[in-house]
Amino acid sequence: MKVVGIGNAIVDVICKVNEEFLTQNGLTKSTMKLVDESEFKKLLSNLTIEETVAGGSVANSIVGLSQLGNKVSFIGKVNDDGLGNKYDESLVKENVTYFYNKKKEDTPTGTCLILITPDSERTMCTFLGIAGKISEQDIQEDAIKQSELVFLEGYLWDEGDPKAAFEKAFKLANKTAMSLSDQFCVERHKTSFLDLVKNKLDVTFANEQEIVHLIGAKSFDEVLDFGKNLGKLLVITRSDKGSVAIHNSEVFECESEKNLTLVDLTGAGDLFAAGFLHGHINKMSTQESLQKGTEMASKIIQKIGARLN
Repeated sequence: MKVVGIGNAIVDVICKVNEEFLTQNGLTKSTMKLVDESEFKKLLSNLTIEETVAGGSVANSIVGLSQLGNKVSFIGKVNDDGLGNKYDESLVKENVTYFYNKKKEDTPTGTCLILITPDSERTMCTFLGIAGKISEQDIQEDAIKQSELVFLEGYLWDEGDPKAAFEKAFKLANKTAMSLSDQFCVERHKTSFLDLVKNKLDVTFANEQEIVHLIGAKSFDEVLDFGKNLGKLLVITRSDKGSVAIHNSEVFECESEKNLTLVDLTGAGDLFAAGFLHGHINKMSTQESLQKGTEMASKIIQKIGARLN
Protein backbone atom coordinates (compact mmCIF):
# COMPACT_ATOMS: atom_id res chain seq x y z
CA MET A 1 0.00 0.00 0.00
CA LYS A 2 1.08 3.56 -0.68
CA VAL A 3 -1.05 5.14 2.06
CA VAL A 4 -3.26 3.88 4.87
CA GLY A 5 -5.68 6.43 6.30
CA ILE A 6 -6.97 6.30 9.87
CA GLY A 7 -9.95 8.52 10.51
CA ASN A 8 -13.52 9.04 11.57
CA ALA A 9 -15.73 6.77 9.48
CA ILE A 10 -18.64 9.18 9.01
CA VAL A 11 -21.54 9.05 6.57
CA ASP A 12 -21.94 12.54 5.05
CA VAL A 13 -25.48 13.86 4.67
CA ILE A 14 -25.37 16.95 2.44
CA CYS A 15 -28.11 19.63 2.58
CA LYS A 16 -28.51 23.18 1.24
CA VAL A 17 -29.61 25.84 3.76
CA ASN A 18 -29.95 29.61 4.00
CA GLU A 19 -27.99 31.82 6.44
CA GLU A 20 -31.10 32.11 8.63
CA PHE A 21 -31.10 28.37 9.33
CA LEU A 22 -27.61 28.64 10.86
CA THR A 23 -28.60 31.62 13.02
CA GLN A 24 -31.84 29.99 14.20
CA ASN A 25 -29.96 26.87 15.25
CA GLY A 26 -27.07 28.70 16.91
CA LEU A 27 -24.48 27.41 14.43
CA THR A 28 -21.23 29.22 13.59
CA LYS A 29 -20.70 29.28 9.83
CA SER A 30 -17.72 27.35 8.39
CA THR A 31 -17.04 25.38 11.58
CA MET A 32 -17.68 21.84 12.77
CA LYS A 33 -19.87 21.28 15.83
CA LEU A 34 -20.20 17.97 17.64
CA VAL A 35 -23.84 17.11 18.38
CA ASP A 36 -25.65 14.22 20.05
CA GLU A 37 -28.01 11.88 18.22
CA SER A 38 -31.21 13.72 19.20
CA GLU A 39 -29.87 17.14 18.11
CA PHE A 40 -28.72 15.60 14.83
CA LYS A 41 -32.19 14.16 14.15
CA LYS A 42 -33.86 17.45 15.09
CA LEU A 43 -31.72 19.44 12.63
CA LEU A 44 -32.26 16.91 9.86
CA SER A 45 -36.05 16.85 10.34
CA ASN A 46 -36.32 20.33 8.74
CA LEU A 47 -34.06 19.66 5.76
CA THR A 48 -34.01 18.09 2.31
CA ILE A 49 -31.09 15.72 1.69
CA GLU A 50 -29.11 16.41 -1.51
CA GLU A 51 -26.67 13.50 -1.24
CA THR A 52 -25.51 10.76 1.16
CA VAL A 53 -21.95 9.40 0.85
CA ALA A 54 -19.22 7.71 2.92
CA GLY A 55 -17.13 10.53 4.28
CA GLY A 56 -14.87 11.68 7.04
CA SER A 57 -11.90 13.92 6.29
CA VAL A 58 -9.18 11.29 5.84
CA ALA A 59 -11.54 8.90 4.03
CA ASN A 60 -12.21 11.67 1.47
CA SER A 61 -8.45 12.08 0.96
CA ILE A 62 -7.95 8.33 0.63
CA VAL A 63 -10.67 8.07 -2.04
CA GLY A 64 -9.01 10.98 -3.87
CA LEU A 65 -5.68 9.13 -3.77
CA SER A 66 -7.37 5.99 -5.08
CA GLN A 67 -8.93 7.95 -7.95
CA LEU A 68 -5.44 9.16 -8.85
CA GLY A 69 -4.38 5.52 -9.24
CA ASN A 70 -2.68 4.86 -5.90
CA LYS A 71 -3.08 1.64 -3.90
CA VAL A 72 -4.60 2.79 -0.63
CA SER A 73 -6.48 1.54 2.42
CA PHE A 74 -8.54 2.91 5.30
CA ILE A 75 -9.16 2.10 8.96
CA GLY A 76 -12.27 3.56 10.59
CA LYS A 77 -14.86 2.30 13.06
CA VAL A 78 -18.46 1.69 11.99
CA ASN A 79 -21.34 -0.33 13.42
CA ASP A 80 -22.73 -3.36 11.61
CA ASP A 81 -25.87 -1.38 10.75
CA GLY A 82 -27.46 0.11 7.62
CA LEU A 83 -25.19 3.17 7.49
CA GLY A 84 -22.14 1.07 8.37
CA ASN A 85 -22.83 -1.26 5.44
CA LYS A 86 -23.36 1.74 3.16
CA TYR A 87 -20.01 3.11 4.32
CA ASP A 88 -18.19 -0.14 3.65
CA GLU A 89 -19.71 -0.52 0.16
CA SER A 90 -18.93 3.09 -0.76
CA LEU A 91 -15.21 2.64 -0.04
CA VAL A 92 -14.89 -0.74 -1.73
CA LYS A 93 -16.56 0.75 -4.83
CA GLU A 94 -13.73 3.34 -4.89
CA ASN A 95 -11.05 0.59 -4.81
CA VAL A 96 -10.10 1.40 -1.22
CA THR A 97 -9.13 -1.62 0.89
CA TYR A 98 -11.11 -1.37 4.14
CA PHE A 99 -9.12 -2.77 7.07
CA TYR A 100 -11.86 -2.98 9.66
CA ASN A 101 -14.00 -5.85 10.90
CA LYS A 102 -17.55 -4.64 11.47
CA LYS A 103 -19.46 -5.98 14.42
CA LYS A 104 -22.72 -5.22 16.22
CA GLU A 105 -22.17 -2.27 18.55
CA ASP A 106 -24.44 -0.41 20.99
CA THR A 107 -23.59 2.90 19.31
CA PRO A 108 -24.66 3.67 15.69
CA THR A 109 -22.39 4.53 12.78
CA GLY A 110 -21.29 8.19 12.81
CA THR A 111 -23.01 10.79 10.64
CA CYS A 112 -22.10 14.33 9.57
CA LEU A 113 -24.69 16.88 8.48
CA ILE A 114 -23.03 19.18 5.92
CA LEU A 115 -24.98 22.42 5.58
CA ILE A 116 -24.15 24.41 2.45
CA THR A 117 -25.09 28.11 2.42
CA PRO A 118 -25.60 30.10 -0.83
CA ASP A 119 -21.97 31.40 -0.63
CA SER A 120 -20.77 27.73 -0.92
CA GLU A 121 -19.38 27.67 2.63
CA ARG A 122 -20.06 24.50 4.59
CA THR A 123 -21.01 24.23 8.24
CA MET A 124 -20.87 20.78 9.78
CA CYS A 125 -22.78 19.12 12.61
CA THR A 126 -21.25 15.78 13.46
CA PHE A 127 -22.69 12.94 15.48
CA LEU A 128 -19.55 10.83 15.92
CA GLY A 129 -21.37 7.67 16.94
CA ILE A 130 -19.04 4.68 17.09
CA ALA A 131 -16.42 6.42 14.89
CA GLY A 132 -14.98 8.37 17.82
CA LYS A 133 -14.49 5.20 19.86
CA ILE A 134 -11.65 3.82 17.74
CA SER A 135 -9.06 2.02 19.86
CA GLU A 136 -5.67 0.38 19.42
CA GLN A 137 -7.43 -2.98 18.91
CA ASP A 138 -8.91 -1.55 15.69
CA ILE A 139 -5.47 -0.75 14.24
CA GLN A 140 -4.26 -3.70 12.17
CA GLU A 141 -0.47 -3.91 12.50
CA ASP A 142 0.23 -5.32 9.03
CA ALA A 143 -1.85 -2.59 7.37
CA ILE A 144 0.39 0.04 8.99
CA LYS A 145 3.73 -1.71 8.51
CA GLN A 146 3.07 -2.47 4.86
CA SER A 147 2.15 1.09 3.93
CA GLU A 148 4.64 3.76 2.92
CA LEU A 149 2.73 6.44 4.83
CA VAL A 150 -0.01 6.68 7.49
CA PHE A 151 -2.40 9.63 7.20
CA LEU A 152 -4.38 10.71 10.29
CA GLU A 153 -6.88 13.46 11.09
CA GLY A 154 -7.01 15.86 14.02
CA TYR A 155 -10.77 15.28 14.27
CA LEU A 156 -10.04 11.78 15.59
CA TRP A 157 -7.60 12.82 18.31
CA ASP A 158 -8.98 12.52 21.83
CA GLU A 159 -7.71 11.32 25.17
CA GLY A 160 -8.27 7.64 25.96
CA ASP A 161 -8.84 5.03 23.25
CA PRO A 162 -8.34 7.27 20.16
CA LYS A 163 -5.03 8.57 21.57
CA ALA A 164 -3.89 4.97 22.15
CA ALA A 165 -4.83 4.17 18.52
CA PHE A 166 -2.71 7.12 17.33
CA GLU A 167 0.24 6.05 19.49
CA LYS A 168 0.12 2.52 18.08
CA ALA A 169 0.03 3.88 14.52
CA PHE A 170 3.01 6.21 15.19
CA LYS A 171 5.00 3.31 16.64
CA LEU A 172 4.43 1.07 13.60
CA ALA A 173 4.43 3.65 10.78
CA ASN A 174 7.20 4.13 8.24
CA LYS A 175 6.14 7.75 7.76
CA THR A 176 3.30 9.83 9.25
CA ALA A 177 1.14 12.71 8.05
CA MET A 178 -1.78 14.44 9.74
CA SER A 179 -4.29 17.19 9.07
CA LEU A 180 -5.05 19.58 11.96
CA SER A 181 -8.67 19.40 10.69
CA ASP A 182 -10.41 22.37 12.34
CA GLN A 183 -9.73 25.47 14.42
CA PHE A 184 -11.89 24.12 17.26
CA CYS A 185 -9.79 20.92 17.29
CA VAL A 186 -6.64 23.02 17.54
CA GLU A 187 -8.08 25.05 20.43
CA ARG A 188 -9.15 21.89 22.28
CA HIS A 189 -5.90 19.98 21.80
CA LYS A 190 -3.32 22.74 21.41
CA THR A 191 -0.57 21.23 23.60
CA SER A 192 -0.98 17.72 22.14
CA PHE A 193 -1.11 18.97 18.54
CA LEU A 194 2.00 21.12 18.99
CA ASP A 195 3.84 18.09 20.36
CA LEU A 196 2.67 15.95 17.40
CA VAL A 197 3.73 18.58 14.84
CA LYS A 198 7.14 19.07 16.43
CA ASN A 199 8.00 15.50 17.39
CA LYS A 200 5.84 12.82 15.74
CA LEU A 201 4.70 13.92 12.28
CA ASP A 202 6.71 13.94 9.06
CA VAL A 203 4.05 15.96 7.20
CA THR A 204 1.48 18.36 8.71
CA PHE A 205 -1.46 19.82 6.79
CA ALA A 206 -3.19 22.94 8.15
CA ASN A 207 -5.07 25.95 6.92
CA GLU A 208 -3.75 29.39 7.83
CA GLN A 209 -6.25 29.90 10.66
CA GLU A 210 -5.34 26.57 12.29
CA ILE A 211 -1.56 27.00 12.21
CA VAL A 212 -1.76 30.63 13.41
CA HIS A 213 -3.86 29.44 16.38
CA LEU A 214 -1.59 26.50 17.08
CA ILE A 215 1.60 28.52 17.47
CA GLY A 216 -0.03 31.79 18.62
CA ALA A 217 1.42 33.69 15.65
CA LYS A 218 0.79 37.42 15.18
CA SER A 219 1.60 37.32 11.45
CA PHE A 220 2.14 34.83 8.63
CA ASP A 221 5.88 35.63 8.73
CA GLU A 222 5.95 34.03 12.18
CA VAL A 223 4.34 30.91 10.67
CA LEU A 224 7.05 30.82 7.99
CA ASP A 225 9.77 31.11 10.65
CA PHE A 226 8.17 28.31 12.66
CA GLY A 227 8.05 26.12 9.53
CA LYS A 228 11.68 26.78 8.65
CA ASN A 229 12.82 25.77 12.13
CA LEU A 230 10.59 22.70 12.26
CA GLY A 231 12.77 20.46 10.10
CA LYS A 232 9.65 18.63 8.82
CA LEU A 233 7.22 19.27 5.97
CA LEU A 234 4.51 21.81 6.80
CA VAL A 235 1.81 22.36 4.17
CA ILE A 236 -0.58 25.30 4.58
CA THR A 237 -3.65 26.25 2.56
CA ARG A 238 -4.50 29.97 2.51
CA SER A 239 -7.85 30.06 0.72
CA ASP A 240 -7.70 32.56 -2.20
CA LYS A 241 -4.04 33.33 -1.34
CA GLY A 242 -3.07 29.84 -2.52
CA SER A 243 -0.92 27.41 -0.61
CA VAL A 244 2.55 27.19 0.91
CA ALA A 245 4.84 24.27 1.76
CA ILE A 246 7.81 24.75 4.06
CA HIS A 247 10.54 22.11 4.17
CA ASN A 248 13.63 22.88 6.23
CA SER A 249 14.58 26.43 5.19
CA GLU A 250 12.85 26.26 1.79
CA VAL A 251 9.45 27.86 1.13
CA PHE A 252 7.35 26.81 -1.88
CA GLU A 253 4.26 28.74 -2.97
CA CYS A 254 1.40 27.98 -5.32
CA GLU A 255 -1.33 30.41 -6.36
CA SER A 256 -4.97 29.39 -6.16
CA GLU A 257 -6.78 28.87 -9.47
CA LYS A 258 -8.85 31.88 -10.52
CA ASN A 259 -12.36 32.33 -11.97
CA LEU A 260 -13.81 29.13 -10.54
CA THR A 261 -17.54 28.57 -10.11
CA LEU A 262 -17.85 27.85 -6.40
CA VAL A 263 -20.55 25.31 -5.63
CA ASP A 264 -19.53 23.65 -2.35
CA LEU A 265 -16.31 23.93 -0.32
CA THR A 266 -16.83 20.50 1.28
CA GLY A 267 -13.72 18.38 0.86
CA ALA A 268 -11.51 21.19 -0.49
CA GLY A 269 -8.85 20.58 2.16
CA ASP A 270 -9.27 16.80 1.96
CA LEU A 271 -8.76 16.70 -1.80
CA PHE A 272 -5.90 19.20 -1.57
CA ALA A 273 -4.20 16.78 0.83
CA ALA A 274 -4.90 13.90 -1.59
CA GLY A 275 -3.27 15.77 -4.46
CA PHE A 276 -0.26 16.82 -2.40
CA LEU A 277 0.27 13.32 -0.95
CA HIS A 278 -0.07 11.83 -4.45
CA GLY A 279 2.86 13.98 -5.52
CA HIS A 280 4.80 13.32 -2.33
CA ILE A 281 4.57 9.50 -2.43
CA ASN A 282 5.23 9.38 -6.17
CA LYS A 283 8.49 11.35 -5.82
CA MET A 284 7.23 14.55 -7.45
CA SER A 285 8.84 17.81 -6.31
CA THR A 286 7.29 19.81 -3.46
CA GLN A 287 6.25 22.48 -5.98
CA GLU A 288 4.57 19.89 -8.23
CA SER A 289 2.84 18.35 -5.20
CA LEU A 290 1.42 21.77 -4.24
CA GLN A 291 0.17 22.23 -7.80
CA LYS A 292 -1.48 18.79 -7.77
CA GLY A 293 -3.17 19.63 -4.45
CA THR A 294 -4.43 22.93 -5.86
CA GLU A 295 -5.74 21.22 -9.00
CA MET A 296 -7.69 18.64 -6.94
CA ALA A 297 -9.13 21.26 -4.57
CA SER A 298 -10.14 23.46 -7.52
CA LYS A 299 -12.07 20.61 -9.12
CA ILE A 300 -13.94 19.56 -5.97
CA ILE A 301 -15.23 23.02 -5.00
CA GLN A 302 -17.03 23.26 -8.35
CA LYS A 303 -19.36 20.38 -7.50
CA ILE A 304 -21.45 19.18 -4.54
CA GLY A 305 -19.85 16.71 -2.15
CA ALA A 306 -16.31 15.42 -1.68
CA ARG A 307 -16.08 12.94 -4.58
CA LEU A 308 -14.53 13.89 -7.91
CA ASN A 309 -16.40 11.18 -9.81
